[in-house]
Amino acid sequence: MDLLPFTIDNISELLLRIVEFTQKRQQILTNNIHNIHEPGFEPKDLAIEEFCILLNEAITEHVRHQRLVLHSSPNIQFNPNGIMTVKPVIDHHAKRLLCESSDKYLEYEINRLLENTLNQKVAAELLRQKQTTQPASQQYAQKKRKKAKAESFTTYWD
Repeated sequence: MDLLPFTIDNISELLLRIVEFTQKRQQILTNNIHNIHEPGFEPKDLAIEEFCILLNEAITEHVRHQRLVLHSSPNIQFNPNGIMTVKPVIDHHAKRLLCESSDKYLEYEINRLLENTLNQKVAAELLRQKQTTQPASQQYAQKKRKKAKAESFTTYWD
């Protein structure tokens, strides 16, 4: 799902990236549950820590310079065309759990799926809230600029 056309500002773009990341992760976690009995199956996940580090770096850049710079990592790529690609990695902890007990493994995967769903819903709701409040603040800023421009014009001609 290409969410980038809805991007308004740096924070919105970060929230979109979180939604996108959690959507891709949901597919992987669902496949982990679905493929549990496939021969040679190895559970996978996305590189969550890498993603968090990349977001933290982007937020730091935003705070310092009011711009958004998303750097790529070995498993997460931010392409120039705005598309994020992610490379699933083998989840060694889940693999050990699967060898020990399929019940423990399923409980682990379901809990991760629930946590991921919660993260996705929170990011989507924050984005929705931001998108619905953004136009009002933009309108206020636009009115303020027009008023300042009109006042400077009036002052110049007085």
